[in-house]
Amino acid sequence: MKRRLAREKAFQSLFQIEVSNISIEEAMEHVLEGEPSDDFLNEIVSGTVENKAEIEKFLTPYLEKWSFSRLANVERVVLQMAAYEWLYMDEVPKNVTLNEAIETAKIFGGEEAGRFVNGVLGKIISDIRKK
Repeated sequence: MKRRLAREKAFQSLFQIEVSNISIEEAMEHVLEGEPSDDFLNEIVSGTVENKAEIEKFLTPYLEKWSFSRLANVERVVLQMAAYEWLYMDEVPKNVTLNEAIETAKIFGGEEAGRFVNGVLGKIISDIRKK
């Protein structure tokens, strides 16, 4: 499975977990529809769920006047996925994660979601470059 498709499937799985409070296995079954999974998809989904508190702690300073509870589900899930990749998957370049997160947000949430995700992740990248 190509990584872009894996990220889309990961987003769909995490979105279902977020809004329906179902298990990782159930969510992945729904989005895979009988097709095989892959390691990249599995890692993003399980890693994001398992590290959710740490991920939200990492992202919160960059939300400026927003809290996670106020974010739309699409933006929240996309930001969590991107943060997981940045924090736990060193082999994925940060700019690739940024571009994929923006595209995923646009696909599932529209242009405004893409702009919001770009703004938050752009602040993080700017902060990283300063260090």
